[in-house]
Amino acid sequence: MAVRPQSLGMPLDFSARTKGRRGKPPRHFVDFSQDEVSEFLAEVGQPKFRGKQLATHYFEHFSNDSSEMTDLPAAIRERIQETLFPALLTEVRELTADGGTTVKTLWNLFDDAKVESVLMRYPSRSTLCISSQAGCGMACPFCATGQLGLTRNLTTAEIVEQVRAAQRALHEGRIPGGPTSLNNIVFMGMGEPLANYKAIMGTVRALVAPRPWGMGMSARNVTVSTVGLVPAMRKLADEGIPVTLALSLHAPDDDLRSELVPINTRWSVGEALDAARHYFEVTGRRVSIEYALIKDMNDHAWRADLLAKKLNARGKGWVHVNPIPLNPTPGSIWTAPDKDVEREFVDRLRAAGIPTTIRDTRGSDIDGACGQLAAAKEEKSA
Repeated sequence: MAVRPQSLGMPLDFSARTKGRRGKPPRHFVDFSQDEVSEFLAEVGQPKFRGKQLATHYFEHFSNDSSEMTDLPAAIRERIQETLFPALLTEVRELTADGGTTVKTLWNLFDDAKVESVLMRYPSRSTLCISSQAGCGMACPFCATGQLGLTRNLTTAEIVEQVRAAQRALHEGRIPGGPTSLNNIVFMGMGEPLANYKAIMGTVRALVAPRPWGMGMSARNVTVSTVGLVPAMRKLADEGIPVTLALSLHAPDDDLRSELVPINTRWSVGEALDAARHYFEVTGRRVSIEYALIKDMNDHAWRADLLAKKLNARGKGWVHVNPIPLNPTPGSIWTAPDKDVEREFVDRLRAAGIPTTIRDTRGSDIDGACGQLAAAKEEKSA
């Protein structure tokens, strides 16, 4: 059985669980400890083992609808729905590409904040890109989400619900290719994950906890990205959960990176790379370096050489670079480089012994970059 946070032993008021208090989202099954679930069940006259049934429905059958939970007494299903499974995400819009195997969903939260998730199915795997914040406070100028500013952090349940919805779609065979399940989760949607550290770790624990009290995924198939919040990177290394760490670097020199990633004025390229190397040393997990290739901005061959030099200075075999041709934001003057420039950048890194793979840029025809759909919705509403 998974270890979940224990109740503090205080009496719980389940009478108003469906209402967000003080502007907070309503609590959800994911937010309750096993002790709290048992306490609720006792209040409605049900034995403790019903908690395992609820967990099985949610984490194995991917259901948040009590009417489907037919092994539970009908008399308590409405109360269960209200208390444990309030609606946290409402679909606003869904766009598909790649023959229906890429699905981008715009979600509305309880307070009308908007977030996005992107489900990508490949022949041998499926990956879900999820959001951790509504908007983002990092203000990277080439990023659609960064231009929205930060609205708020998401709760653990709001993040997990993105995963559950995708699992349900795959489980029911709604994505071309027949029924399947998620293989990979990447925290590369809207927001800076490590700026919402507590909710991120709650989500990771829910994903990797054994069933029925979690989704039973491998931590190695969960990627947490960051623009370089150094203290949080070091804290993540000590969690004992070997997720993949992805550092969004985007430039090897401080002058340019401070323009592209403003947090660099607080933690430099060197400090971010040192923290990434520390993560590898503690966990044994190779770190990914994400590098958005922007035409005539950071795609120069000499910058590839400088990046390789700084990575090799910290050892061999600890890092992998993912150059990503920029998916431009509508109205932006920045775009992806020409293919020959992209190839030379990659060739320079590989020649220096740096494992390098161009990242797939699915969904460019459906505003694939995270934040574009939400930004368009905000502009339409204004």
